[in-house]
Amino acid sequence: MNHDSYSPDYIRNILQSVKTIALVGASANEVRPSYFVLKYLLDKGYEVIPVNPGLAGQQLLGQTVYATLNDIPKPVDMVDIFRNSEAAGPVTDEALALEHKPKVIWMQLSVRNDDAAAKAEAAGVQVVMDRCPKMEYGKLSGEWAWVGGNSGIISSKKQSLHESGKMQSLGLGRKAY
Repeated sequence: MNHDSYSPDYIRNILQSVKTIALVGASANEVRPSYFVLKYLLDKGYEVIPVNPGLAGQQLLGQTVYATLNDIPKPVDMVDIFRNSEAAGPVTDEALALEHKPKVIWMQLSVRNDDAAAKAEAAGVQVVMDRCPKMEYGKLSGEWAWVGGNSGIISSKKQSLHESGKMQSLGLGRKAY
């Protein structure tokens, strides 16, 4: 897999296939990117489980925060890593050691760990590095253009509205869990 470039179909398939996301490095600080990515993904209908040992047991946007991936009482489809590149290795190792491995390891913007990616892929897990699922969702749904961004995708297909009728979506018809 070329981790410098991901096709829109690869990203779209991931965002359409995952339902439960563990967000490692979640923050209670409303100005931190991990906070608004958590909020955005919840608003899109994903079940997002915050992971942060310093906030364990607390509620964050109505979700219980867990100290580790292993503490989450259910399988997750994707692990979204909001930690630095070095820390992404141990987080990936922890994810791969879970009884039910996630389908996807996603490393946030500026997070890249090629060794961790190779381990995950060898275990049959898809990997995305140095990307943000909020931004990628926005590009694929057309929302990115609202703020003047260029999604790099040319299509004559009319974008569909999220079930709320207020925002565009990937056309997944997601319901809140």
